[in-house]
Amino acid sequence: MGFQWLRLGQQKMESISKARCDENGDWLTVEKSPATTNLQQTKGSDPTNTKDGTLDINYIAWTIKYPSALRAFDQMMNVAKGKRIVVFLDYDGTLSPIVADPDQAFMTDAMRSAVGEVARHFPTAIISGRCRDKVHKFVQLANVYYAGSHGMDIMAPVQPIIRNGGINKFQTRSVDENGREAVLFQPAKEFLPTIQEIFRVLQERTKVIHGAMIENNRFCLSVHFRRVSHEDWSKLEELVKSVAMQYPQFCLTRGRKVMEIRPSIKWDKGHALEYLLDTLGFGNSTDVLPLYIGDDLTDEDAFQVLQRRGQGYPIIVSSIPKDTKASYSLRDPSEVMAFLLCLARWKRNSSSNSLQL
Repeated sequence: MGFQWLRLGQQKMESISKARCDENGDWLTVEKSPATTNLQQTKGSDPTNTKDGTLDINYIAWTIKYPSALRAFDQMMNVAKGKRIVVFLDYDGTLSPIVADPDQAFMTDAMRSAVGEVARHFPTAIISGRCRDKVHKFVQLANVYYAGSHGMDIMAPVQPIIRNGGINKFQTRSVDENGREAVLFQPAKEFLPTIQEIFRVLQERTKVIHGAMIENNRFCLSVHFRRVSHEDWSKLEELVKSVAMQYPQFCLTRGRKVMEIRPSIKWDKGHALEYLLDTLGFGNSTDVLPLYIGDDLTDEDAFQVLQRRGQGYPIIVSSIPKDTKASYSLRDPSEVMAFLLCLARWKRNSSSNSLQL
């Protein structure tokens, strides 16, 4: 689990002014198939119910390849019998809706209850691009593990099984938000002073762009352009690129109507997933079944890890057809909540049946 450096010039990112995206900021990059070549979007409408039905047909065709995890639930749980399920969740767009102001991305009490119920039955972690402290304030659950800044800030349980000397230097004993002893893992800690410097530069440079918002996620910086006029996207992009280019140890990436500057270490949500599996005692387990539910481009790294391991279910949250390494899909946060409730109910019923035997 060593680290590699990425060069900013290697990051191939289509211009935000040219890329097509839906109202929520999903980039419309779809597979070239007969079912999706006529992709259309009706502004302001439900993307699965356009007036001419085009996108609805495309979405249905897409779900043939990426079946609904709700409809396939029984089949998925048949495979899960005898396995140790571990649940990984993204936050924005998965547990909460995408909103114009990222500071207002609150999850509902019903969703919080569903996540808490799942966490009572299975080890559960939230891996977000947000600052870890902010995600904890949104979720407010004590029985969940939190990883912020795309996994560069992890509060994990104390376990003596972490054997990789290459990552031990990034770990410190700490106390979590609930007063429990924990391991704080921060592989990009050395970059904190530079990140604060970049944050100040971005704030100053982007003042001329109305609607631009700079969010300090501690180990990465997010430039939100959801409120920026489309005519100013190119200008904002050039400003952000010019700042990023001044710091060769940082790279520029993109999410849902957000650009991010982060340290160029080879560490992402996929690495965070593997680290958490290891610290939870499932690193080399053959009977573990991880579930990862996420909606953003950054979640694809975690999907890829599960595909490579040949274990678990990567589940994409999307209401439009798009390229993904996931195996199953859920349409929106409401379906995520329904899936989590099904999972908790399945566990309760399984435990009840075992007791009766």
